[in-house]
Amino acid sequence: MFSRGSRFIFILLFLLLETTFLQAQELLKARPLVKSAPLALNVDTIKPLNLDTTARKDTTARKGKLDAPVAYQAQDSIIMTGTHMAYLFGKGDVKYQQIELQADAIQMNMDSSLVYATFAKDSTGEEIGYPIFKDGEDQYESKSMRYNFNTKKGFITDVITQQGEGYVTADRTKKTSDNMLDMMGGRYTTCDEHDHPHFYIKMTKAKVRPGKNIVTGPVYMVFEDVPLYPIGLPFCFFPFTSTYSSGIIMPTFGDESTRGFYLRDGGYYFALSDYMDLAVTGEIYTKGSWGLTARSTYKKRYKYSGTFNTSYLVTQTGDKGLSDYSKSKDFKISWTHSQDSKANPYRTFSASVNFSTSSYDRNNTNSYYAGGSGYADRTQNTKSSSVSITQRFPNNPFSLSATMNINQVSQDTSIALTLPDITATMTRIYPFKRKSAVGNERWYEKISLSYTGYLRNSITTKEDKLFHSSLVKDWKNAMQHQIPVSASFTLMKYLTLTPSFNYTERWYSNQIKQGYDMQKSAIINTDTTYGFYRAYDYSTSLSASTTLYGYFKPWRIFGDKINMIRHRFEPSVSVSWAPDFGQSKYGFWKTIQYEDTYGKEQTYLYSPFANGLFGYPGRGKTGSISFAFDNNLEMKVRSDKDSTGFKKVSLIDKFSLGMSYNMAADSFRWSDASVSLRIKFSNSYTLQLSGSLDTYTYGYNEVTQTPYRVDVPRWKAGKGLGRLRGTSISFPYTISNETLKKLFGGGEDENKDKKKDNDNSSPDEGTTNQDTNVNGPTEEGSTDQKTARLLGAKKEDTGDFDQYGYMKMNVPWSFSFSYGLTMAYGNFNIKKLEYDYKLTHSFTCNGSIQPTKNWHITFNATYDFDRHKISYMTCNLTRNLHCWQMTASCVPVGPYKSYTFNIAVSSSLLKDLKWKQSSNYRDSQSWY
Repeated sequence: MFSRGSRFIFILLFLLLETTFLQAQELLKARPLVKSAPLALNVDTIKPLNLDTTARKDTTARKGKLDAPVAYQAQDSIIMTGTHMAYLFGKGDVKYQQIELQADAIQMNMDSSLVYATFAKDSTGEEIGYPIFKDGEDQYESKSMRYNFNTKKGFITDVITQQGEGYVTADRTKKTSDNMLDMMGGRYTTCDEHDHPHFYIKMTKAKVRPGKNIVTGPVYMVFEDVPLYPIGLPFCFFPFTSTYSSGIIMPTFGDESTRGFYLRDGGYYFALSDYMDLAVTGEIYTKGSWGLTARSTYKKRYKYSGTFNTSYLVTQTGDKGLSDYSKSKDFKISWTHSQDSKANPYRTFSASVNFSTSSYDRNNTNSYYAGGSGYADRTQNTKSSSVSITQRFPNNPFSLSATMNINQVSQDTSIALTLPDITATMTRIYPFKRKSAVGNERWYEKISLSYTGYLRNSITTKEDKLFHSSLVKDWKNAMQHQIPVSASFTLMKYLTLTPSFNYTERWYSNQIKQGYDMQKSAIINTDTTYGFYRAYDYSTSLSASTTLYGYFKPWRIFGDKINMIRHRFEPSVSVSWAPDFGQSKYGFWKTIQYEDTYGKEQTYLYSPFANGLFGYPGRGKTGSISFAFDNNLEMKVRSDKDSTGFKKVSLIDKFSLGMSYNMAADSFRWSDASVSLRIKFSNSYTLQLSGSLDTYTYGYNEVTQTPYRVDVPRWKAGKGLGRLRGTSISFPYTISNETLKKLFGGGEDENKDKKKDNDNSSPDEGTTNQDTNVNGPTEEGSTDQKTARLLGAKKEDTGDFDQYGYMKMNVPWSFSFSYGLTMAYGNFNIKKLEYDYKLTHSFTCNGSIQPTKNWHITFNATYDFDRHKISYMTCNLTRNLHCWQMTASCVPVGPYKSYTFNIAVSSSLLKDLKWKQSSNYRDSQSWY
């Protein structure tokens, strides 16, 4: 078959190849070990390249030329043979253009552009130096890899690569020239423990386009090594993108006892621009309920940012034709907007809108539990919304602001809307001040004035009547002007005199006339006239104030610890005067003459502007004297901690008392005395009390069985200066494990010990700890760090340990409570001719505890003292399952008694992999 010459050449080539192979084996046996590399290389793991005749006949591999040189290096050693083979040992690195291959054992064929990489083993038998392949931004890690630099094809075993938020692993992978990965026996998971994930999606075969998507064949779920074969899909598609793009939002499914099975929170996400997005989602139930929601977030750096959320919900329960059938339509608008202070120094715009129908929160299932999107709305009886814009003018005292305000009361579905509410303001100016002053300041130069104008349009009605109201008849609109004029003078260096004059004018578009109805025997509104009406008033006052200091040296029985006690006393007296605007010449008050049912002549006075937005001028001449006394008591004590040797201690931070006497009134000239007390116990807690003292006595009418005030001051009746009419106090407090450490000591000492240990550690020790800890801040390009991160190396426990090596028992917890007490007049005591006091209590509490690193428990509750039971309570339990999360919430008491249980993947990419079970609060209502 072969000629004699051909057989001779074949034998010669065979002997040459055998001799080369034997020389390579001898070189491997005789290769010296480098002492600086603590490796025990396992030569058995290094497989020779397949140099069969098929490979030799591959002209592309044999004759192909590379476009750039190949750079290679190794930390341990490099061995080259006469057959153009190169062996790299110990952290080898091969680079070709943007391709880089790192491993602890690498074989290269210098002729065919083939390279083979695998791992090594250290002296303990641990696998180290797994191959890392980089091609631009793509990176793969594996246990072995064959790659051709020329054809850009390769074969990989046990590959690991990160795609999006998850990780892809496969037993066998083929890398094609178009940079795609064909996998067999692949797994996709978001668990970072790749060698033994808690869950993964088993892919029989898959095609991976790095950074773009994964397309698979049949897949099924594996949870804690248990395959869930019944739960499978014929194919799967995982898209990945690092850019801002639109896409479909997958819905969640479940069932609810009152509304049936549902698909919820599914829709489409619109990437409108780089500054704004929009998500439109819906929900539908098998018993007829449905809803639609639109959410948007926008932000422009150094300009503005905000969120917008609107929702429409149709809730249908029961069966048509039966008594339990009900159908309601609700909507909600939520909008927050904030403007960056750098955007415009003269114009600001802000919005905080939280408007919804009263039944929306009851029908929204997300509002049952703490942490839900509507939990805060459900627990609040009132809601407030406002939108405001303010314009300031440069080098000008004027400013203009406009506001829209909405206040809701869910209990009775009432709503108060003000639109618009415009305010024009002129800051204080000194109109008589000279531009170029020469000499001392003149007295008239101290006169100042300012201006504030209001334009308001508002309505108070029910929710169902708001859009059916008349702008002229149902809405109230008015305008008010306020011009205060004042000055300040100093007499005898210590007395300050402040005269002032205040003018207020109101403009109304209507006035209400009243009359006596003979049939009803009552005063009623008879007519409303529309037009332009003015109502004004003015007053003037003069006040004098000063400050007095008193010092007291305590007795020697206290030793020299207390140095001095100081009392600061600030008395002030003011006299005010205003005419009687109830006179007929002003026209602000009207008189009605009528005969009552007993035939007696009666006189009734009223103001046509009684229902006006800005009130009306008062009736009766005013000439009052007001007294106010402010007190402050401090103590100076010796202290070694202060550099001056003394420190100030506040005994009474402020104690105020004030009352007035109306000289122009014909009766009840004394006003109630206002009193307030503020005591600062510490930097974190201050006690504040305020109230009023009733200065008059009372009598009782046996005929009408009603109490009435008697024009006899209490001090004349021998009952003291006054009787406390009412006050309130609140005691909020929070206690935690950190609070106890500070209270009983130990917390500061531990911090000092930690700081001392850090200071005493040597630079070498710090470097050693950094290199040995796989979770530490090692170099970004380090092979060991990335291998440990992606190949699932054992993670060191990050818990705190004491000096003996035992883990410290640390259970973070906190408990907060707030107790409120209000005292006010209650029922009238006929025997004492005094009002008895009524106490109103309120108590709320919330707490949290973390018994372990992954368990977290929270609760909050409100106690009703009138009913003597807990009115509302929620409990929440969270368990972190590494790559999963379990949450359980319940409302154990009250009308919203219900529960929910949810277990889901932590990654947002696989958020639809979850199981949810919940009840409805209507199930716990006996009448339903």
